[in-house]
Amino acid sequence: MKKLTHIALAATLALSGLGASAQTLLNASYDVAREFYKDYNAAFIANYKKTTGKDIKIDQAHGGSSAQARAVNDGLDADVVTMNTTTDVDFLASTGVVAKDWPKRFPNNASPTTSTMLFLTRNGNPKNIKDWDDLTKPGIQVIVVNPKTGGNGRMAYLAAWGYAKKKGASDAQAAEFVGKLYKNVPVLAKGGRDATTIFLQRNIGDVLVTFESEVVSVDNEFGAGKVDAVHPSISIVAENPVAVVERTVAKKGTGDLAKAYLNYLYSDEAQEIAAKHALRPRNAAILKKYASTFKPIQLFTVQELFGSLSEAQKVHFNDGGQFDKLYTVK
Repeated sequence: MKKLTHIALAATLALSGLGASAQTLLNASYDVAREFYKDYNAAFIANYKKTTGKDIKIDQAHGGSSAQARAVNDGLDADVVTMNTTTDVDFLASTGVVAKDWPKRFPNNASPTTSTMLFLTRNGNPKNIKDWDDLTKPGIQVIVVNPKTGGNGRMAYLAAWGYAKKKGASDAQAAEFVGKLYKNVPVLAKGGRDATTIFLQRNIGDVLVTFESEVVSVDNEFGAGKVDAVHPSISIVAENPVAVVERTVAKKGTGDLAKAYLNYLYSDEAQEIAAKHALRPRNAAILKKYASTFKPIQLFTVQELFGSLSEAQKVHFNDGGQFDKLYTVK
């Protein structure tokens, strides 16, 4: 009798579609990418259904990128990670959670988009902030992410240091310059979205240093006209790396779906969505099409000035590094 009940139950589940439920993918991502992935996921789900006939579900987890990487390392079952600095994916590769050769698994160093750091000021730019020098002036309050918890913060720090170097500063002068900037930081944010909340909801600070893509999010969430975007003369190229979480996909059997999800980020449709969210597409034609969004800035790469992000991590952001020397937690 028991056996028959089980068979009947199995048949009911199969008929109701619950037995063969849709595959679910979890993307662990950084703070300010949530709106982009909301639109991207809808496009990918539709394309996947069209090309394979299968329904899928995608869940998102957002936070400071380093905090996210640690969560995945500690057991969060994300199928893919989409970060804003390569060091966060390198960390997961070092513990065997993602493939050692992850940058070779997808085009462009496994970074389908890039971004850069710019400034958001209060409407009308009342303090007349134009460039990095202005952030070191007395009486200017700067909101940035803690470089120990988020890639947003590391990129802001390296952009400021690189600006000083590009202007001819020695390492000692660059350290002094960046030290002055951090003396103007009243509170360190945990991640990019936290920084925006401090700036716009708690109304702290004169200028927010953040990714170019956050401009669109701010306009969408808080209404256009709350902030002015100021493009400094020099800034950094921030790659947005992606990887399959091998540990999870082996367990869940989602390897092919995870690969398809990340590959589609390079499609024309996805690159267009990225551009609409002020993420710099790798596709040169689409980048050109959105020239009014992506103002010309003199951009430098991490490799050019710091060797690599892992080198920069050792020198600047590890405990006892350059950042600890110049910033005292308030």
